[in-house]
Amino acid sequence: QVHLVESGGKLVQAGDSLRLSCAPYGPIDKNYFIGWFRQAPGKEREFVATITWSGATTYYGDSLKGRFTISRDNAKNTVLLQMNSLKPEDTAIYYCAGSRNFEPITTHDYSTWGQGTQVTVSS
Repeated sequence: QVHLVESGGKLVQAGDSLRLSCAPYGPIDKNYFIGWFRQAPGKEREFVATITWSGATTYYGDSLKGRFTISRDNAKNTVLLQMNSLKPEDTAIYYCAGSRNFEPITTHDYSTWGQGTQVTVSS
């Protein structure tokens, strides 16, 4: 079983940048997807971005590509989510998740989830 641990969430101001990190533990290979989802209070969980462990393939949510970038930190064996020009509507719990499916862009594609990390953007 793969386990994931997110970190980096905090209170920031609108316009700030923030980098989240996801550390996977367990059996993964180059085709394993590690993705980010977010969920605001009272709203459904939303797909943000995902990347293969090799870094060869990425997918982004339609409304987020351009401000958010997913990448691998090879030195630390983590997956990063770089968030720029943050807005109050970006406030949510951000979850890291793992999938062995192809083109996983829905919550149902993911078999394991981290605990989440809170990102709050003040206006």
